[in-house]
Amino acid sequence: MQGRRVVRFLPFLTLSAAALLVPVLFRAAGTIVVTSASFEEGKSIPKKHTCDGEDVSPRLAWTGVPDGAKSVAVICDDPDAPAGTWVHWVIYNLPADAGGLGENVPPRETLPDGARQGKNDFGRIGYNGPCPPGGTHRYFFKVYALDSLLDLPAGATKAQLVRAMEGHVLAQGSLMGTYSRK
Repeated sequence: MQGRRVVRFLPFLTLSAAALLVPVLFRAAGTIVVTSASFEEGKSIPKKHTCDGEDVSPRLAWTGVPDGAKSVAVICDDPDAPAGTWVHWVIYNLPADAGGLGENVPPRETLPDGARQGKNDFGRIGYNGPCPPGGTHRYFFKVYALDSLLDLPAGATKAQLVRAMEGHVLAQGSLMGTYSRK
């Protein structure tokens, strides 16, 4: 009987430990509110922003970047991909006061404002939109306010960006959209 109590308690301990580690890794004190004129939270991403359409990045806007922020980073990924989380966009060193991104960000390593784009899981620089092999997938556009510019060359992967952001995140937020191919 006593052993069963321990087993029931273990998942709670594991979740609690994980919940404690996230703020330590990212020091995230604030929340950024992320919106889009292209789609609403939890709603379908228009075909225009997918592989079935023009495959252009959606318009994004955010508020809540703290005063001490020096840059912003954005990661878009799909946790529902069959092989594990699939990265659709990595962009960093955006100006802290940018407040968002316009539609159709060009697929260039470095943008005129100094922002750098990384390599997505399609092996390309910039944005490549939803293109699920089946079913409805969720796409998270995560925005991070950072206390510094990152010393990371253009073309970095999501994993490289996440490592570079450790200890520099002041606030974060996300917007989730869905897509299924017809």
